[in-house]
Amino acid sequence: MRKKKTFTIAGVVIVILVAIFGAYTYFSSSNAEKNKPTTEMAQVQRMKIKSTVSATGTIRPVDSVEVSSKITARIKSVLVKENDKVTAGQTVAILDGKDYEASNDQAEFKLINARSKYHRVEYLNSIGAKSQEELEDAQLTFDTASSNLEKTQSDLSETIIVAPMDGVVVGEPKSAGTMAVQGNSNPTVIMTIADMSKKQILAKVDETDIGSVKVGQNATFTVDTYTGKTFTARVSKISQTDVTNSWNTNSSNSSSSSSSASVIYYYVVLDVDDPDNLLLPAMTARVDIVTSEKEDALVVPISALKTDTKGSYVQLSLPDGTTEKRYVSTGIYSDEFVEIEKGLSDGDTVAITYKAKSSAAASGSRGGGPGGPPM
Repeated sequence: MRKKKTFTIAGVVIVILVAIFGAYTYFSSSNAEKNKPTTEMAQVQRMKIKSTVSATGTIRPVDSVEVSSKITARIKSVLVKENDKVTAGQTVAILDGKDYEASNDQAEFKLINARSKYHRVEYLNSIGAKSQEELEDAQLTFDTASSNLEKTQSDLSETIIVAPMDGVVVGEPKSAGTMAVQGNSNPTVIMTIADMSKKQILAKVDETDIGSVKVGQNATFTVDTYTGKTFTARVSKISQTDVTNSWNTNSSNSSSSSSSASVIYYYVVLDVDDPDNLLLPAMTARVDIVTSEKEDALVVPISALKTDTKGSYVQLSLPDGTTEKRYVSTGIYSDEFVEIEKGLSDGDTVAITYKAKSSAAASGSRGGGPGGPPM
């Protein structure tokens, strides 16, 4: 009886071991199948290919001016409003000139008095009643009074603010009653006038791409407000220094900016085509600058291109089903394709081999891709 019970337990153990071995074999083969490289074929073809540099910039008018006062006075009246068109020389605002009128009147009286005194001393000097020194003092007083009058007249004329250029009033002007303060560093801006017929983009280009950008290159760009519409532009200027002047150790902002900035950018100016006058200042432009292009290039998908110590190569598919490692010379790169300058012929087939990501890796890549927030 004991012997029979022993055989029964042994049988159960064997069954369990067989089940475990079967499950292990099944899952091993399943994982091996999942991790097996997938191979696709792509035909070498001819197509138009272009390489672009992407950047972000801001729309701004080519010509604009901030209208301020050369004197300090309260604004008496503003004769234009936002979006009004103005012409050069047009009166756009008037300042309160009472104090300057009074100063001008006093200067006129002083000049009249100085002129009379000069003429009197001049006559007396001619008959020997006044010395040459007294005549020179009278001349100096007269010249000084004349200069003071010219200054007060100039200040009085500055109470009339005129437009320095043709354009449009951008933004709301200062209202009447505001004190317009003169100054070289921080004067009161009464209004801003801009020529909205000519616009440009001030874009920032990464240092890794700036070497490919040249004056005269064409570009396309989009703005958020016009979904699906593409505008055109041309590179007109490339700055010779980075946006923070980090190279200049004598610059006041170079030490702080260079230590904190991880990427170096350069300003690139692009002239904009906007015949319908749709674009407004400060709009964000997402720019693609075409750095090179070819109409009839021999190309393969970038995923087919691999590299080793000898250079770039592809796996060329042969008629008998095998593949051959073929080294190639490359040209223009686009987002999806690369130009093959040497090593392949039109109609060749190349193999693209890749491994599918595991579920864990795939889920992790969605949240940690480029542009994602730092962890």
